[in-house]
Amino acid sequence: MEKADAQIITNYFHNLTSRQVEQIQDLHDLYACWNQRINVISRKDFENFYIHHVLHSLGIAKIVHFKPGTEIIDVGTGGGFPGIPLAILFPDVRFCLVDSIGKKIHVVREVAEALQLKNVTWEHNRAEKIKRKFDFIISRAVTNLPDFVRLTAHLVRPSGNNELNNG
Repeated sequence: MEKADAQIITNYFHNLTSRQVEQIQDLHDLYACWNQRINVISRKDFENFYIHHVLHSLGIAKIVHFKPGTEIIDVGTGGGFPGIPLAILFPDVRFCLVDSIGKKIHVVREVAEALQLKNVTWEHNRAEKIKRKFDFIISRAVTNLPDFVRLTAHLVRPSGNNELNNG
């Protein structure tokens, strides 16, 4: 993957460390390899990987700046979106990536380990069965919002240390 393809991310996020840039650049080849074996990202859309998947996942970071120690759960993470890109951007924030499909969690584990993301854990489970509490819940296209809130409300820690209320 040419470095220029990942530059769309550095155009929006100017303060990335060299390690973060390297991790962002590595994402494409990791997902291209896994996508050959497991359909993680639509093959029709893979040419738009950085814009439609990585940049889209990082959009929240233009509005919310998570404080170190914040705990976030990515419900229905699929192959790791938005959790993996956000974990790269926020190395002092802990991310738990959850999906009910085991082969997708396998991809998450492999990508997180390849990128040496120490702030990522993963779980093959359904959100409604998780007992832990988190500061924030993130997701991409899991279900309609009222159903999502009903399935995940029990995961929210009552109070936190961020400017934005937990949720």
